[in-house]
Amino acid sequence: MTHIGLICPAASGHLNPMTSLGYALKQRGHRVTLVGIPDGMPQAEAAGLEFQAIGEREFPAGSNVVFFDRLGKLSGLAASRYTVQLFTQLTATLLQELPSAVKAADLELLLIDQNSFGGPSVAQSLDLPYISVACALMLNPDPNVPPFITSWRYHPATWARLRNQWSHHLLSRWIRPIQSLIADYRQQWNLPLNPREDFSPFAQLCQEPAEFEFPRQHLPACFHFTGPYASRASRATVEFPFDRLTNQPLIYASLGTLQNRLLHLFEAIAAACQGLAVQLVIALGGGASPEDLPPLPGQPIVVGYAPQLELLERATLTITHAGMNTTLESLSCGVPMVALPITNDQPGVAARIAWTGTGEVVPIKQLTVAKLRAAIVKVLGDPSYRDNARRLQNAIQRAGGLERAADIVEQVIQTQKPVLAAPSAAASAPLPPNGRGSNR
Repeated sequence: MTHIGLICPAASGHLNPMTSLGYALKQRGHRVTLVGIPDGMPQAEAAGLEFQAIGEREFPAGSNVVFFDRLGKLSGLAASRYTVQLFTQLTATLLQELPSAVKAADLELLLIDQNSFGGPSVAQSLDLPYISVACALMLNPDPNVPPFITSWRYHPATWARLRNQWSHHLLSRWIRPIQSLIADYRQQWNLPLNPREDFSPFAQLCQEPAEFEFPRQHLPACFHFTGPYASRASRATVEFPFDRLTNQPLIYASLGTLQNRLLHLFEAIAAACQGLAVQLVIALGGGASPEDLPPLPGQPIVVGYAPQLELLERATLTITHAGMNTTLESLSCGVPMVALPITNDQPGVAARIAWTGTGEVVPIKQLTVAKLRAAIVKVLGDPSYRDNARRLQNAIQRAGGLERAADIVEQVIQTQKPVLAAPSAAASAPLPPNGRGSNR
C-alpha cells in the first residue's frame, strides 16, 4: 500500500476527476489523501478519501462561494484576469504550506493537477515522486497548437505556427506573477531556475482521448491520453425529478460550476429550445437557484444541481460552456454538443468540439436566440454530429479511462521509473476523417 496525495484546485472541474482517480486507487488498496483548501473537503469525503487542509487562514471554508460568485458573473478577458489573480494567491499558499502538509501526512507519491502551479516544485524540493494530471485542457505547449485560451482552430501552415508562438509568448507574460512566485521559491530551495515549471518525468496523465486533441509533435514519451475520469461512486448523490422526464429527445444544458451566474444565457437557451419537439433540462451548477430565474419559455426542468452522468445517458444533445468534464462526459455517452464558451480554456475545448465534428460553437459575444436555435436545429438534424460523437465515444472506451490511469500510477509506484506510452500514442490522432478540421 502506498500513501498517495492528490493536489488540485478546489473546483468541481478539477475535484471530480481527481477524486474519481483517487477513489479508483483506494479501491486497489492504497491510502489516498486530498490536500487542499477547506472547500475541497466535501468532495473528498464523498469519494471516501482522507483530507489534509492547507490555507485555512487565507481560504477559510466558504471562500469559494465568494470567489465563484464574482467569477461566475464575468466572461472573456475580465474572467481570465480574475482567474490569474486567484491562482496567484493559491500558488503562494501552496508553496508556503504544502511542504509541511506533505511531511505531516507522510505522503509517498503526489498526483498533481497541471493547474496546481507550484506543486511540482514542492515535490522536487522534497525529492518526492509525482505524476502530472491534466484535468482541464492540457497545458503542454506546442508550436503547432494554439494556446488553450484561444478559440483558434488547428492549421498546419507556417503562418499558424508563427501566430501560435507569438500568442504563447503573450500567455507566458500574462501568467508572469505566478512564474515569478515559483522562481523565488525554487531559488530558496536550490532548485534549477527553469523558464517553465516541469511536468512529471515519471508519467503525465490526460483526460482527453488522443482523437480529441489537435495533432502534436512535442509530447514527452511518458505522456498518456487515458480518457476521462468519471465515476458515480465517487460523487455525492443528487436528487432529480426523473418522473418528470418524457419520451421526447432530451437536451441537457449546463454552464458548469464556475461561469454559471450569467443568468441571461439560461433564458436564451430556454427561448432557443421553445417550440422544438424536445424536453429541456437546465442545471444551474449551484450558481443560482431555480427561483432566481423568471418563468422560462417552454417550461424546462430547472434544478440547482443535476446528476449529470445519469442525464447524459438519456440525452440527445448537450448545451455546454465547453468545460472539459461536461464535454468529455457527453462524448463518453456519444452525445453531440452546442458549445457556448465563456472564458479560460473553454474556447480551446470548443475549438476541439468543432474540429472533431462533435458539435457547433456559438461564442457568447455573438449569441442571439436565433443563432443558438439554428445551431441546435443543425446538430439535431445532421446525423454526422451524432456519428462523430460516437466515434469519440469509441475512442474513449479504447483509451482505458480510470483503470488505465490507475495502472500507470501503480507502475510508477512499483518501478520508480518513467512509464512510457506506446509509440502510436505519443502524438494525437491525425485530422478527423470528416474533414471538419483546419479551415472552418
